[in-house]
Amino acid sequence: MARRFGGRYSPDPQTRSPAPDLRDTARVDPAGARVNLLFVPPALLALFSLGAGPAGLVAGLVGAGVLTAATFLLRDGLRAEAEWRARPVARRPAWPRKMMASGLTGLGVALAAWSGDGGLFGPLLYGIAASGLHVAAFGIDPMSDKRIDGVDDHQQDRVAKVVDEAESYLAQMREAISGLRDRTLDERVAAFQARAREMIRTVERDPRDLTQARRYLGVYLMGARDASVKFADLWSRGRDSAARAEYESLLTDLDANFAARTETMLLSDRTDMDIEIRVLRDRLAREGVVAPSERGNE
Repeated sequence: MARRFGGRYSPDPQTRSPAPDLRDTARVDPAGARVNLLFVPPALLALFSLGAGPAGLVAGLVGAGVLTAATFLLRDGLRAEAEWRARPVARRPAWPRKMMASGLTGLGVALAAWSGDGGLFGPLLYGIAASGLHVAAFGIDPMSDKRIDGVDDHQQDRVAKVVDEAESYLAQMREAISGLRDRTLDERVAAFQARAREMIRTVERDPRDLTQARRYLGVYLMGARDASVKFADLWSRGRDSAARAEYESLLTDLDANFAARTETMLLSDRTDMDIEIRVLRDRLAREGVVAPSERGNE
């Protein structure tokens, strides 16, 4: 008969909390190859402008710079839109990067089409066409906030602010550790990020849980970020095994605490739902309405 292997250093399946879903951290970059290809035209424009005379050279170099800036704006805009779509509660991007990228693309193409000895009508038409095609290919920025029905705007704004701050801490934490090129640490940090995002999604679904989670998503994540930065600095200067053991122990404790708090929040939500159902049944009974399940027992 097959028997589970166990030992002193083997995990205990009875006390170990369920592993978080790592698919939440394995996100596809929305600004992938199609955006990286947009860096090619400005490079070619700058190269071909070298033999175009003084006016053509200046126009070409400026146009290449404008097109490069538009590509960077587009990349940031696509990432901001992906974050907006992934959250049930989110504020629209602070400024419209994608639309600004469309405008700069039109300007860059107009400068590239201007030869210095012709009119402005032709380059202007090229610029308008390029802006329109850019909008058709990549769309515009989200123009509204995402909110949950039945929750006041002030509470949802508080949730969005705390979530933005928490996601910023998680991103900085992952950036600090990813620079070490250590797969084991990357996986440990990714697992903790997935655990923290479980709490984030719980708060987004029910903003009433913000009071319980605020310290975890603020103070604790900020501390985890600071600890990750300090550990990355120590590990890059010298392979300190004691520092690594302490950092991994910190991740384990944080994971367990976040899991316990999230479970408490979910149990509280279930208790609230049971109370609401009980109150509703009592009211229906007072009105003389009998639930079908109770009618069958009569």
